[in-house]
Amino acid sequence: MTEPGQPDEARRAEIGESLFDPQIAALACRVVDENRAANRKIVIAESCTGGLVAAAITEFSGSSAVLDRAFVTYSNESKRDCLGVSDDLLDAFGAVSIACVYAMAQGALEHSDADVAVAISGIAGPTGGSAQKPVGTVVFARVFRGDAKPEAESRRFGDKEGSWTRAEIRRQAMLCALELLLP
Repeated sequence: MTEPGQPDEARRAEIGESLFDPQIAALACRVVDENRAANRKIVIAESCTGGLVAAAITEFSGSSAVLDRAFVTYSNESKRDCLGVSDDLLDAFGAVSIACVYAMAQGALEHSDADVAVAISGIAGPTGGSAQKPVGTVVFARVFRGDAKPEAESRRFGDKEGSWTRAEIRRQAMLCALELLLP
C-alpha cells in the first residue's frame, strides 16, 4: 500500500520515464496530483525558464485537468503583447523585477480560466547581468484569482563568483516555480 503523499506505482513509473531528472519530475507530478485533488487550475507565465515548467507538468497524465495554459514570454514585446505588461513598467523596473512578474502573473490570470498564476523572469547568464541584477537573479510571483495580496520574491542562484551554469540557474528556477504551484 502506498503511504499518504507518496506516488503510487504507476506514478513512480511515470516519474522514472520522465525527460526531467527525478527531483523535478517528482515535484511536477505532485503539482499535477495535488492541484487535481484540490480541483484547482493553474497558469504559468515563463521568461527565463522558456517553457520548462510547463513541459515538466505536462510530462504527467492528468495534467490537462490542471494546466489551463502557459505563456512563454521571453521578450519584452511578448510580455506586453501576450500579458499586458506596460512599456512604462518595463522601462521603469525592467523585465527582471517584482513589478514585472506581478504584472505577468496578473496578465496570465486575466487571459486564462485558472485559479492561480505563477510568473518567472530572470537572468540565467552567462551574460546579461549587472551590478544591481547579477546573473542568477530570478524573480517569482504567485497570484490567486480574487486575492488582492500577491506573493512575490527575488532570489539569487549561484555564488558570488557566478560559477553556476545557465542550466543550473534555470533548474533551480524551475524547482522554485513548481513549489509555488503546489496548493
